[in-house]
Amino acid sequence: MPATHLTASPEPRAGGLRFDIVAGLTAAAVVLPKSMAYATVAGLPVAIGLYTAFVPMITYALLGTSRVLSFSSTTTLAILTGTQLALVVPDGDPAKLVTAVATLTALTGLVLILASLFRLGFVANFISNPVLTGFKAGIGLVIVLDQLPKLLGIHFAKQGFFVDILSLLHQIPEASLITVMVAAATLLVLIGMERLWPHSPAPLVAVGGGIAISWIANLDGQGVAIVGLIPQGFPSLSWPDLALVQQLLPGALGIALMSFTESIAAGRAFADAAEPPINANRELLASGVANVGGALFSAMPAGGGTSQTAVVRAAGGQSQKASLVTAGAAIATMLFLAPLLGLLPHATLAAVVIVYSVGLIQPAEFLAIRQVRTMEFRWAVAACLGVLIFGTLQGILVAIIVSLIGLASQAAHPRVYVLRRKPGTDVLRPRSPEHPDDETFDGLLILRPEGRLFFVNAQSVADQIKVLMEQHQPKVLLLDLSGVFDIEYSALQMLIEGEQLASRRGKSLWLAGLNPDVLDIVRHAGLAERLGRQRMFFNAGEAIERYLANANEPAH
Repeated sequence: MPATHLTASPEPRAGGLRFDIVAGLTAAAVVLPKSMAYATVAGLPVAIGLYTAFVPMITYALLGTSRVLSFSSTTTLAILTGTQLALVVPDGDPAKLVTAVATLTALTGLVLILASLFRLGFVANFISNPVLTGFKAGIGLVIVLDQLPKLLGIHFAKQGFFVDILSLLHQIPEASLITVMVAAATLLVLIGMERLWPHSPAPLVAVGGGIAISWIANLDGQGVAIVGLIPQGFPSLSWPDLALVQQLLPGALGIALMSFTESIAAGRAFADAAEPPINANRELLASGVANVGGALFSAMPAGGGTSQTAVVRAAGGQSQKASLVTAGAAIATMLFLAPLLGLLPHATLAAVVIVYSVGLIQPAEFLAIRQVRTMEFRWAVAACLGVLIFGTLQGILVAIIVSLIGLASQAAHPRVYVLRRKPGTDVLRPRSPEHPDDETFDGLLILRPEGRLFFVNAQSVADQIKVLMEQHQPKVLLLDLSGVFDIEYSALQMLIEGEQLASRRGKSLWLAGLNPDVLDIVRHAGLAERLGRQRMFFNAGEAIERYLANANEPAH
């Protein structure tokens, strides 16, 4: 892992501050409305969304290694937060929610800081891309279904994804026409602007329009639910409740994992080639401190967002000064615009959430995965269903388990290739119907296992070799170990026993292509001494020449 100290960065272009100011204000037009909308996803007051775009964003800007990562709430983190808070504050009491979210955010930050101290940056790779695709699709479906009642102006008790679908269909006749019209107008603005003007401040226009219509038409008096009173001014200090730690810690672990995974993915996706590489362990520290700091000001768990980072990059942002400008816009909103935001219809916020959550559902990505690897497609589907059936937080566990099972399955069944020589060359390649003229050698079977040989796959490799030995009946088995980077003790013992068995049956085992680490292991086990120089070779080509010289038989 690279060191966690800050790396000197290339100088920004001339006029960089101007670019950052423009990018920061542009991002604010997208980030702030979405942050408020994500707060409603988590079942929190919209002001919490503004707070999340304040302290966490400033803290990350000072500590993070990404030049342009925009750090606040995301769709995934919002739904995970809401799920966890519902477990500890089932009655939705506002005061209890503020304390609970402060505790959850602080725990998330502490988990990230501890992960940084233990240099666990590699954990971001524990969820494979296909599994992450399925997990996010499940999250997207859950969020859309969660917000649809707000678009329609209906209410029902949430009981689980599939039951909620039936409840929604049953309640549709009771939908509020005026609420549906407000939602439809918002969707039209959002979708139309995004199509005609990608990365536009469409959320700002939609929110501004919703507030204007609410004020002019007195939507609150006509039965349309609005946000209501928003505290004006800076957020007051909030302190975590130690009594909630045990209940919230499992959720904080999952949220920390997703926060880090999303942040790393977004940071790497938008890193410029001329910029320093993203330092995973430093990102853990920056994300952790940002969340701990945010917890003191009632922020919900935060992470790097892909869509908002794309806005910063598209608007010409060159450094984290853009994020400081965005945070400044959040402060201005809290100080001066809070009363106006209270007029915002919930249907407008729900429309914003849906438009920016649908992107989590990528059918084309599922099809692309299926076209390349059927097994990974099954993982993606399993991860998606895990979220829908077991819930969002449990879905993370399902996603990790599916990833690890998939990894174990691949590691447990490595390929063992039969090698042949390309005519007129020293090139060895796997046996293939496309190359029927490749050379073989009487009495010599050349096999190449690949990957790490260890207790999980040792028996599988041994079984494959046994089948090939019975099929070809060679005098000499040459194992080309150039594709093996490590041999664990159990696999080594099996290799030693295999050599002894072959010797008793009048056959000979030769080894070739051992890297230095594998060679040391073979020497320490005494196998190298047993084989001697006559049966160990620098590469497979050298072994073939020795075999031909000994046998004095031409290739055919």
